[in-house]
Amino acid sequence: MLLNLKNTLRATLALTLATAAAVSMAADPAKDYPNKPVRLIGPFTPGAGTDTTARLIAKSLSEQWNQQVVVDNRTGAAGAIGVDLTAKAQPDGYTICLISASMHVNSATNPNLPYDLTRDLQGISQATSLFYVMYINPSVPAKTVQDLVNYAKANPNKLNYSSSGTGGLQHLAGELFDYLAKTKMTHVPFKGTAAGVVANLSGEVQVGFGTLFGVRPHMLTNKLRGLAITASKRSPAVDLPTVAESGVPGYNVDQMYGIIGSAKIPKPIINKINAGIVTALKDPETVKKLVADGSNPVGSTPEAYTAVIRGEVDKWRKVAKAANLQLH
Repeated sequence: MLLNLKNTLRATLALTLATAAAVSMAADPAKDYPNKPVRLIGPFTPGAGTDTTARLIAKSLSEQWNQQVVVDNRTGAAGAIGVDLTAKAQPDGYTICLISASMHVNSATNPNLPYDLTRDLQGISQATSLFYVMYINPSVPAKTVQDLVNYAKANPNKLNYSSSGTGGLQHLAGELFDYLAKTKMTHVPFKGTAAGVVANLSGEVQVGFGTLFGVRPHMLTNKLRGLAITASKRSPAVDLPTVAESGVPGYNVDQMYGIIGSAKIPKPIINKINAGIVTALKDPETVKKLVADGSNPVGSTPEAYTAVIRGEVDKWRKVAKAANLQLH
């Protein structure tokens, strides 16, 4: 009988401890997070700016958490495949995704996506702010953005501008320029940014929007002429004015990168991931590498980044409607 009593007491104690642990975990689901590898989905190809940024952040998070954070490149459908995987993953914080502003445009113009970026997902932190350089082939008689506006107005549809694909951010950057400057250029899509740069170099197209990393080598050899940057303020990375201050007020295109996760991930886990990302973006070596490519580290709160995503989707939806774009 004494043995049975001891066994009963042991069982009761074990149950009590298990219940207490479960209650503790429910109260703070981030307490033991992460206790296994975390997957950071990169929805674009290896070597792209998104991939480079994802790997810098993943490296820092791995070191902070003493747990492996693996970059998983899931490309296709303009990044939608990777985002959809994130939206449908177990909402435990072990699958997150780095996106670019192209996803904002895609969500604004494609009603057939299998997810709703503003409902099924949530922002964890904006990682970077990244401008485009608005550049031209030197054959175009323009030294400034205002020169280009004047030439485009005098020659409607004569200027072609390149993009990395229909419906992408570079395409909408051109549409926003036309809308605000009241010009009319012809959009020519290519399969990727690099192909668009080559077309500008050959003169097949005359205007383009590209990252400083991709365009600067050709600016230095005068094969392409940089006119301005698409950011809201000037950058120390390059001596160029903004498009907005150069004759097109209100113009701002930010090819930002950020980390998102399922909208169902508990807030404590979101906050823990956010803290890790913010710490990663303060690392001097990481900052140096990002700034060299024209990126500015941000590290915002989940609430701020979620609000930015919603605002950007709304902005591009209005631009698409104003330009009467039928993209899908």
